Amino acid sequence: MRLATPIKVRTLQRKLYVKAKSEPRFRFYSLYDKICREDVLAHAFAVARANGGAPGVDGATFAQIEAGGLEGWLRGLREDLRSRGYRPDAVRRVYIPKPGGGERPLGIPTIRDRVAQTAAMIVLSPIFEADFADAMYGYRPRRSAQDAVAAVHTALREGYTDVVDADLSRYFDTIPHAELLRAVAQRVSDGKVLHLIRLWLRAPVEDRDEAGRRRKTGGRSSTCGTPQGGVVSPLLANIYFHRFLRAWQERRIGEKLQAKVVNYADDFVILCKGTAPDALALTRRWMAALKLTLSEEKTTVRDARREPFDFLGYTFGPQWHRPSGRRFLAVMPSRKSVARLRERVRETFRRHIVAPWEEVVDAVNRLLRGWANYFSYGNVTRAYWWVDAFMLEKARRFLGRRHKIYSRGTRLYRPERIFGHKGLVQLADVARRRRHSHALA
Repeated sequence: MRLATPIKVRTLQRKLYVKAKSEPRFRFYSLYDKICREDVLAHAFAVARANGGAPGVDGATFAQIEAGGLEGWLRGLREDLRSRGYRPDAVRRVYIPKPGGGERPLGIPTIRDRVAQTAAMIVLSPIFEADFADAMYGYRPRRSAQDAVAAVHTALREGYTDVVDADLSRYFDTIPHAELLRAVAQRVSDGKVLHLIRLWLRAPVEDRDEAGRRRKTGGRSSTCGTPQGGVVSPLLANIYFHRFLRAWQERRIGEKLQAKVVNYADDFVILCKGTAPDALALTRRWMAALKLTLSEEKTTVRDARREPFDFLGYTFGPQWHRPSGRRFLAVMPSRKSVARLRERVRETFRRHIVAPWEEVVDAVNRLLRGWANYFSYGNVTRAYWWVDAFMLEKARRFLGRRHKIYSRGTRLYRPERIFGHKGLVQLADVARRRRHSHALA
């Protein structure tokens, strides 16, 4: 269930948005007192609580804070902010596997810092939301990755088939602090707010060496990067990338090159009508001016009418309608996305090897529903069929091993038993229900 924003907080956000939208060059000079408001901090805690997440370096959990008295805890944080005595704790560094291999570093702030950052987000987001370009889809209200996918598909069907499939090298880690703060200052002249953001950018990172000993890096010597995992990082990343999109708009590059940009977080594609090499050359120059780097290995130019490309887990490219032989530009879940789901399902079966079948079904179905909710756009039938076939075979093997049945189990474990009442989610059935509901709409 979505967390409701209190009326007074929503009114504050609306006023800030309207002011920013009506006066594009206005610089907000009195925002820090709004970040410190009791209702803003209370709502910030509720938002952080709803988002969950692991503890930071201090080990404090939401339950512990509430057990010790939330009102007093919030009062202490508010007093620290108002007296300018607030200093962020170190960010706890953890690593998560990347889909393409390797590990992605995440920074986990303490709950105290997450609440302070969320309060700043509540106040700052409406101001910058008024400025952001329509081409930007990541971390924005009422916008999603599926909207970005749909925008790319629409552009392809309109003839923008010459594609720059761009990849920024370590974007979050390389955003320069000085230039980022200047971008923020174009809208915010409140020195206290800018100082607060500077503190978060320069918070030390606590890691552990091979022997398990704690070590800290960064801190005041840090000059670039905003840690992935920080509450305020997505907004700051959008603010900095918007410099590229704003220059694109102001210099009317879209008209000159007959090109469109679609951006989601640090991923973006440029869709052109025969001008992709020019668009790539310009993008390379502008990114260098922003002190960012395009990954030469992953950035390519493609003709989407002849060769596919991937964006946000989907594959775009030519497909053939088998009955008619007609070629069309399709969008579908990528093979890598299907492979990642299969690996997660394998791991779930392994983790629940001795659990009751009902428990296994619940765990696997959570994965399937989440995956199908995201991969719900475009030509999903074939990918859904692959997943269903894999699930049927995997479930038969799992149940066969559990019950010591030394055959494939095709007769004993028929599809209607695996996918039937209280069984695994069948994605083909999900697609049928979705089509039916669209037909009735």
